[in-house]
Amino acid sequence: MPEYAVLDKDTIKNRIMPHLSVAKRGYTSQFDLVEVVNAILYKLKSGCQWRLLPTGHLFTGEPPSFITVFKHYRKWCKKGDWETAFRQNVKENKEKVDLSLSHIDGSHTPAYRGGEKVEYQGRKKRSTTNALYFVDRQGLPLAMSEPQSGNHNDLYKIKDRIDEITAQLSASGIAVDGLFSNLDAGFDGENLRAALSSHGIISNVCPNRRNGTDSSDIYMFDEEMYKERWIVERTNAWMDGFKAVLIRFDTTISSWKGWNFLAFLVIFLKKIHNSQK
Repeated sequence: MPEYAVLDKDTIKNRIMPHLSVAKRGYTSQFDLVEVVNAILYKLKSGCQWRLLPTGHLFTGEPPSFITVFKHYRKWCKKGDWETAFRQNVKENKEKVDLSLSHIDGSHTPAYRGGEKVEYQGRKKRSTTNALYFVDRQGLPLAMSEPQSGNHNDLYKIKDRIDEITAQLSASGIAVDGLFSNLDAGFDGENLRAALSSHGIISNVCPNRRNGTDSSDIYMFDEEMYKERWIVERTNAWMDGFKAVLIRFDTTISSWKGWNFLAFLVIFLKKIHNSQK
């Protein structure tokens, strides 16, 4: 058995493998695909370069080249299998999700190699990719918007971004009508409120004094509810523990989304495991 594991072999076999595409026409990989996924999880956690992947320590028997592992990862990215695996696991374990409160936050990730949806972001003083993340009251990440170039702020085409998030939640069997959601002052805007309201989500947005008017005089703002904002910051710290998503080196959006959904999946599966102890 491999010396390193982000998730145990049985979890990979039972929770991830059923949702990954396999070759057709009777072809069978000469390598254990569970160990291939384990090697991909090693890359997710460590952020090492593909060519430095220690396949000799990650596989029993004769190990494949790092190129073989990379090709499997890219195949599953292109087919959207990582998102599917995450979505199905959430759907099958909805009782583990706490939607008595939710949080939405934006993230500008440094992108050192350029690529799709990458532009210079003045505040970060580097090229970044921007995306929105939706988490539940426990901090479990449940959805992300389509990544955008870093020169756009969190409110850029916000209706489209909210539509993408709610569509993912719906695909996971999660109803959004009536949800409360915390957002920081950077989201204080009419378009954001309207986008959330169109899906029945009640926004609790921290007023942005720089807007010139005090939105708290017009819209409800619950300070006690907002005090739980730290939860999404903890989720950001969890995500930073996966070095492949801390800094973006992938040039394609499909690969970048793959790492994010794979990180979501690991966090969620560990939550299931801990709750069953």
